[in-house]
Amino acid sequence: MNRLLIVDGHAYAYRAFYAIRELRSPSGQPTNAIYGFVKMLAKMRATIKPTHLIVVWDGGLSAHRMAALPGYKAQRPEMPDDLRPQLDEIVSYLKAARVESFRREGVEADDYIACLSRHASDAGMAVVIASSDKDFMQLVSPQVGLLNPNDKSETVWTDEQVRAKTGVGPSQIVDWLALMGDSVDNIPGVPGVGSKTAAGMLNRFGSVDGLFGRLDEVKQEKLRASLRASAEAVRRNLNLVRLQDDLPCDFSPENLVEKPADAGQLGELFRRWGFKGMLEDLGTSPSMRQTVLI
Repeated sequence: MNRLLIVDGHAYAYRAFYAIRELRSPSGQPTNAIYGFVKMLAKMRATIKPTHLIVVWDGGLSAHRMAALPGYKAQRPEMPDDLRPQLDEIVSYLKAARVESFRREGVEADDYIACLSRHASDAGMAVVIASSDKDFMQLVSPQVGLLNPNDKSETVWTDEQVRAKTGVGPSQIVDWLALMGDSVDNIPGVPGVGSKTAAGMLNRFGSVDGLFGRLDEVKQEKLRASLRASAEAVRRNLNLVRLQDDLPCDFSPENLVEKPADAGQLGELFRRWGFKGMLEDLGTSPSMRQTVLI
């Protein structure tokens, strides 16, 4: 079966940047995020063995989410100065490695990844999304799995892992997030409702609609009052956390097929960055289909 690996670009660039605190090229350019990203991508490719591959980057905040909640993601700090210039270099690496890379202004990576996942699974492909973002748990299905870098077992998450982590199934993740909110995205939830309380209510009532339709059955008076006061916010949250898989996305499997890298271009980049081990391995690797490691 064809297998599409979709990588959350910014998530892995940040992860690489903070995993390796100091690394610079001979000219003094920071290269820690580049180096870490290359290593992480190589490991993913070796583990998942995709037939198709794409890295998707954030293109800014969703207009409809900003309109619904002006404070959406407002608390996020600015990108570190040493990381910003490395993103373009990572894209240069992907071009030399002949890995498809995508960014569209005003489109959040999460939504584009959701759209690609839907088209790929509809086409009969298996999909693996590489990201630690909990929003992607809503996409998990028999056709779509999740590779969470925080899970050291390197297991591709299915319904079983999602339930073990959250207490609910993938189809209830949107409702679960809407009830408890998401501090990472600055989305306030119901006061007093955490992950376990949200999961317990959803296992009993099935959904947010089921819960609010039977609110009188919630025994704790304080919780019932909090839910009633937050009803409008929860409805808003449903639209904030639900990924938009129906936006226009260019799904062309032939463009995503794994290809041999351009060794000449990679060599130039590795020399400029001072990646001597990678440069040496270019001459000894029998195939450029997998990125070499230092």
